[in-house]
Amino acid sequence: MRFTHTFNPTSLREYDIRGIVGKSLTSEDAFAIGRTFGTVVVRHGGKTVVTGYDGRLSSPELEKALVDGLVACGLNVVRVGCGPTPMLYFGSVSLQADGAVMVTGSHNPADYNGFKMMLAGKPFFGPQIQELGVLARTGDVVPSQEGTIRGMDLRARYVQRLLEDWDGGNKPLKVIWDNGNSAAGDVLQKLVAGLPGDHTVLNGSIDGHFPAHHPDPTVAKNLEQLIAEVRRQKADVGLAFDGDADRIGVVDDQGEILWGDQILILLARDVLKTHPGATIIADVKASQVLFEEVKKAGGVPLMWRTGHSLIKTKMAETGSPLAGEMSGHIFFADKWYGFDDALYAAVRLLGILARQDKPLSAIREALPRAVSTPEVRFDCDDTRKFRVIEDVAARLRHEGADVSEIDGVRVNTPDGWWLLRASNTQAVLVVRAEGQDEAALERLKQAVVAQLARSGLSAPDFSGNNAGH
Repeated sequence: MRFTHTFNPTSLREYDIRGIVGKSLTSEDAFAIGRTFGTVVVRHGGKTVVTGYDGRLSSPELEKALVDGLVACGLNVVRVGCGPTPMLYFGSVSLQADGAVMVTGSHNPADYNGFKMMLAGKPFFGPQIQELGVLARTGDVVPSQEGTIRGMDLRARYVQRLLEDWDGGNKPLKVIWDNGNSAAGDVLQKLVAGLPGDHTVLNGSIDGHFPAHHPDPTVAKNLEQLIAEVRRQKADVGLAFDGDADRIGVVDDQGEILWGDQILILLARDVLKTHPGATIIADVKASQVLFEEVKKAGGVPLMWRTGHSLIKTKMAETGSPLAGEMSGHIFFADKWYGFDDALYAAVRLLGILARQDKPLSAIREALPRAVSTPEVRFDCDDTRKFRVIEDVAARLRHEGADVSEIDGVRVNTPDGWWLLRASNTQAVLVVRAEGQDEAALERLKQAVVAQLARSGLSAPDFSGNNAGH
């Protein structure tokens, strides 16, 4: 029987496939992803694809349907099972696979799921993802033939490789880890057993219900349990992961949050000691403080678009040893493989702390201060969000504003800057602003509100979101 399939148009995103299980994403979609992505791999001369999945309740079923689609293309499929997304990336690199697919909903609500893909060791995104929709709709796939399946447990090998880059000696740090019931669970237990110091793991079991809190370390509310435990135990640092452990959250010894750009400053200073003059990449949501600190440390800062696939591609183009996003994606090409890995970033950060003679809070407090909002997200329909950005950008250009359109609009004013962009993973718009002081920040927020009002949207809720940064 001839294969054809039509995806929900909202599920094919810029750098992955994402949807609500049973509504905009189904097992039939998963099979079609296997059948079409498998076709692309075969047509590129490939034979082997690695698959993995996170701890969400729907992930095993979706992964099985995905594998069925890949096998129907005549491919040899290596299933690494449940674990963090970076472990799948590691498996793809170490096995020199022709392709890799991770079934994961990442940081999204429990009823979401999705697929992240690699082709020939590189991110598979943008027009390539849209091409899968065309292949499915037209039935343009390779003839059906039976491939092979084998399982492989990568956990021990992955942890061993993580530990190879521990550079903190034997200083016994006290560390609180909040696994957030993420897919890192088993791997994290093996990792902390191999590190020196005193380690406590919160919410260590893999549980797709996420009973403790939502698995997104960029939201302060989700770090409350970690903060309380760091303060109670007087720990040196607290570390948290998102649902598939490719994003990290950090809390210092005083229980204060370090945001993604602040984490990147610490890591960049360290990396630039051995890579002077290197390009350090951060996304458009990052603080101006970060770009200035990279310059001070002897690096070349580069602002780029948000999105793990987009950042990884830019790293390869520029030879950058390190990149990061406000969302907590940290990408090491220094000693590592250039993909985002919260477990690896944790090992490198702990190594830096172990070599310091002062606490993390002192390092944070010494950073230049600005007043900013964290990412403020508010609902906007998937079919409308990009149009809003286009309208705002057109108005700003007409008004002669100092605006960057690398990703959404980032507007510079004498007060500081504000950003409005459309999320590629959720039906939301994202706002961030950073000013020289509270009054400047308030003017920036009002500028955002005014632009949204002109596009027929209500003001986002900025209440309680100001933070020294």
